[in-house]
Amino acid sequence: MAVKTGSVERLVGSYHAWASNGASRAPAWLTELRAGGIARFGDLGFPNMKQEAWRFTSVAPIAEGTFALAKAPTRVPTLDDIRPFLLLEAGPRLVFVDGFFQRSLSTPFLDDVQSLAHVVTHRQDLVRQHLGQYVATQDRPFAALNTAFVSDGAFVHVPAKATIAEPIQLLFLATGNQVVTHPRNLIVIEREARAAIVETYASLAQDVYWTNAVTEISAGDGARVDFHRVQRESSRAYHVAATQTHQGRDSTVNFHAVAFGGALARHDIGAVMAGPGGRLILNGLYLLDGAQHADHHTTIDHAADHCDSHEYFNGVLDGRSRGVFTGRIIVRPGAQKTDSKQTNNNLLLSGEAHADSQPQLEIYADDVKCTHGSTVGPLDPRALFYLCSRGVGEDDARRLLTYGFAAEILGRMEVAPLRAQLDAIVRGRLAQP
Repeated sequence: MAVKTGSVERLVGSYHAWASNGASRAPAWLTELRAGGIARFGDLGFPNMKQEAWRFTSVAPIAEGTFALAKAPTRVPTLDDIRPFLLLEAGPRLVFVDGFFQRSLSTPFLDDVQSLAHVVTHRQDLVRQHLGQYVATQDRPFAALNTAFVSDGAFVHVPAKATIAEPIQLLFLATGNQVVTHPRNLIVIEREARAAIVETYASLAQDVYWTNAVTEISAGDGARVDFHRVQRESSRAYHVAATQTHQGRDSTVNFHAVAFGGALARHDIGAVMAGPGGRLILNGLYLLDGAQHADHHTTIDHAADHCDSHEYFNGVLDGRSRGVFTGRIIVRPGAQKTDSKQTNNNLLLSGEAHADSQPQLEIYADDVKCTHGSTVGPLDPRALFYLCSRGVGEDDARRLLTYGFAAEILGRMEVAPLRAQLDAIVRGRLAQP
């Protein structure tokens, strides 16, 4: 049973006030989608640690908090303010501040890279075809709540056989204190199209706030999507997210998830390989210290035959931090010739750091190759001894080995500016005493 709290009642009341005010001009299909979301959230309430999917993560700080729905910022950041978070000065990008689209900081591309609020009006048929079709809400209260408040976020559409050469950046910045935002992103990559996308969540102030984000990605037959998601929120923030991909025949999705920030972070990653011949690479890195808590739940659903999925998640934990990884691979009946591998490695830099790793396989076909494994432990003392015996100081040796552990994941990213940006963050974190 989920927990019903006063916060649930407040959020439901906040929804009705919002829906009857500025959101009342939405098309009927969107109003219906929102109503279904709030009804489901009201039924589910907040999850608790008695539920299997949440037994290592308490959302009490969110459930017991009082977060107001974010309002449009009174001061819009300047380009200089956001430059540390940008990949390129030019190139397509969408910037949102406290959930509100900032056209002055963005470089939208026609109607294909735009704010969701814009395309709901201008490309309603395409949005209606995909929005809310991939992320499940029946057992996910946070996704249901996001659906209830769906209003704005990023929309990316790449037409069939088109290629966008430069990476598309979706930047979500937080400035508010004790507020909640519900970014909703929709990415549609049509047949044989190709694009690289970088979705970043960051903060301009070290405040307490809550981000509740959902991203849906549709990859058509023969399409290729290189999707990167970077979470570098305030160290006092709460971040809950769901990202769901849906792949057609012979499509390729390279998914990279990196988590640096947040006091409490939970990311549900789902992938449905719906067409034969699909390929999925899922890389993840979480770098935690202090009392940070990061929980990653991944579900790869092999619903068609001859599909490959390779999943690699590395966690670096220091201080009193805690990392949780639950990876589930499902091979449906008839999904023959599946080749799936899953690995989760956790490096504990402190005696007080803790990692929980739960790899899971559910196989309902007989002609498959599936493996999974996980490790939890400190640095290899033999490698440390080897470096020290070659004249490297012990502290430097520890940093080198830890950096190599993280760089294993970063090195798989093909977007060079992003790789350099994340590499600098990792080096900076490891340089701290």
